[in-house]
Amino acid sequence: MTIQLHTLSNGFRIVTEDMPGLKSASIGIWVQAGGRHERVEQNGIAHFLEHMAFKGTKTRSALQIAESIEDVGGYINAYTSREMTAYYARVLEDDTTLGLDVISDILLNPVFDPAEIEVERGVILQEIGQALDTPDDIIFDWLQEVAYPDQALGRTILGPSERVSSFSRDDLQRFVGEHYGPNQMILSAAGAIDHDAVIAQAEALFGHLPAVARAPDLMQPAAFGGGERRENKDLEQVHFALALEGPTYLDPAIYTAQIYANAMGGGMSSRLFQEIRENRGLCYTIFAQAGAYEDTGLTTIYAGTSAEQIGELANITIDEMKRAADDMSAAEVARARAQMKAGLLMGLESPSNRAERLARLLSIWGRIPSIDETIEHIDDVTTGDVKDLAGQMAGQAGTALALYGPAEAAPTLDALRARLAA
Repeated sequence: MTIQLHTLSNGFRIVTEDMPGLKSASIGIWVQAGGRHERVEQNGIAHFLEHMAFKGTKTRSALQIAESIEDVGGYINAYTSREMTAYYARVLEDDTTLGLDVISDILLNPVFDPAEIEVERGVILQEIGQALDTPDDIIFDWLQEVAYPDQALGRTILGPSERVSSFSRDDLQRFVGEHYGPNQMILSAAGAIDHDAVIAQAEALFGHLPAVARAPDLMQPAAFGGGERRENKDLEQVHFALALEGPTYLDPAIYTAQIYANAMGGGMSSRLFQEIRENRGLCYTIFAQAGAYEDTGLTTIYAGTSAEQIGELANITIDEMKRAADDMSAAEVARARAQMKAGLLMGLESPSNRAERLARLLSIWGRIPSIDETIEHIDDVTTGDVKDLAGQMAGQAGTALALYGPAEAAPTLDALRARLAA
């Protein structure tokens, strides 16, 4: 498999990976604009813009956009994260030119028809309502908010309904003008791909665009705050989410954090799963994960349990975190390391996953680290590294807590911090 890079004169970057033997490809454009690039009055507009991408261009109606891809058996979609917005398609080998043509059309030629804006506004308001009715979704937004208070990184990607209700056509066009320059985009493709053909098409579609200088105030540096949000509501379960400040994705310690999270709550053999679910039966779902951004990171633990058992679950979680600093074993680290490598390699069997990985790594590093390089970083993490990080998590890391449901009896964040430090 061959990864190839090319940059147009205006800064538009192209990365492809040919995967021999495949008859399909994933092709898309990743824009380096997400929730954290919004001003407070724009909160939710990156996601709104993603929705509007499929509502019609100067050459295709909303139905024609869908039919263009689905007539050839393909699939088209988009998503918004806190640091990027992606527009991508999965098509057969002979239809990659069509796929890129449709994606470029929705990015370069949107009409933002006022009637369609109103229709999609209603759809997004329904999406916000659905999220608010889904406790194990909304609790992570609340956790992000208390971890990064009064910051773009802490605000919800969907935005509050009052903001979404007020966005205008001019607001959408302003955000595009600020963030959708060719130097803020990455075209990534993987599968049955002809690199030279992709470059030629990209040059024709994007090569004439002028680069856009991003205003320096449009990405606020992250500052972990921490705190607690507790929403008492008559639900069947208390939803518990605890976050500790962790390394950024530019910090080599991110590999240690990911192995630590795997060992703590990454699978059925993990510490939290075994002790809290298997041995004590306190929950159905519990997991830990390590996520990261350019300038900060979060290690998050989530579980759902009854009002009567939330205190026990929270306290045992803290105790297991403390214990990991003392007795995390080489076997646990080896198992977590193997899980991480297997997840990486299995994911790379999908051209969609490869295309996304290429875009994300190019955005982070300005290059594509090899799989061997990544695996070497994972293998370099020692048991001592994981125990040291566990000690830092227990003793020094900033913490944030979100609770939703019948949470009156749940320990406070101050109580959990005191237990963690004891």
